[in-house]
Amino acid sequence: MSRSRALQYYVMARLLLAPLMLWTIVTVVFLLLRATPGDPVDVILGGRGAPDSVKEEYRQRLGLADPLWLQYIRYLGSLLSFDLGNSLTSQGQSVVEIIQLHFPATLELATFGMAVALIVGVGFGAISASKPNTVFDVSGRLFGIITYAIPLFWFGMILQLIFAVQLGWFPPNGRFSLGYSPPPTITGLYTVDSILNLDINQLLISLHYLALPCLTLGFLISGIFERIVRVNLRQTLKADYVEAARARGISESKILISHALKNALIPVITVLGLTFASMLGGAVLTEVTFSWPGLGSRLYQAISDRDYPTVQGIMVFFAAIVVVASILIDIINAYIDPRIRY
Repeated sequence: MSRSRALQYYVMARLLLAPLMLWTIVTVVFLLLRATPGDPVDVILGGRGAPDSVKEEYRQRLGLADPLWLQYIRYLGSLLSFDLGNSLTSQGQSVVEIIQLHFPATLELATFGMAVALIVGVGFGAISASKPNTVFDVSGRLFGIITYAIPLFWFGMILQLIFAVQLGWFPPNGRFSLGYSPPPTITGLYTVDSILNLDINQLLISLHYLALPCLTLGFLISGIFERIVRVNLRQTLKADYVEAARARGISESKILISHALKNALIPVITVLGLTFASMLGGAVLTEVTFSWPGLGSRLYQAISDRDYPTVQGIMVFFAAIVVVASILIDIINAYIDPRIRY
């Protein structure tokens, strides 16, 4: 079988498995929400000790009094018609509207956080691999371990205390200054909208508020890329074609950048896509720490309020992103790396 035909079969198999993966995630989230203590009706009524008859009426109206299997079938039917339902605690606001409102903030945070992670991680990894058994190599290994072990929320609060409270260089929370109007919504990304509106002041304010959250998220994620680049680059620098390049008198810096680093970055592409997809859904702690009005922060609020439709809708949305990113990365990786066979 030719490589192209084998790749086509592989892509078809992944596409057929995608609905099964989504169904599994939907089912697990649905059951876990119902298994956790708490009643969304109490949240809706504000915990004012309403009579049981009123609570029962609300449960009947929201469909929460129906058997669990019936709620599950009804929810699956809604998903098949691409209906994520309405929030229980946001005055009937649809989950789709919630995603449209909050997702741009999460996407902006994840994008800039990933940029920081790549610059720091690839840079530290390349320096560490090019100087084995030196202080740079030891520092790189320690950096990878420390960034992986530090709790994200703790690191974020430390940055807030130092650079926001003590030094006053950056705002401690929020997405935009209350004293200025945010840029008119075009994409929902404040930095992009500021550029499209040719407003440098709004761009600087957006970057000012974005600095600490994206540094927190990106710095701790960078350890993943540092370890991958370091290991793969050290192996690549021992390859025959690198030795041949050295024999031809090519400088070590050119060998590192033009030859070895390109091949060492191939595994990074796979991790890059999955890490970025995970960052979109895993920025909850960063958003809560910095009061960033993204989808992760909204998910945290929905979980606290036992807002079943909102939690389920956001989780399905994030799961779809991870599944699509996984398939795309596998396809891209297969095309750029001729060694891969299916």
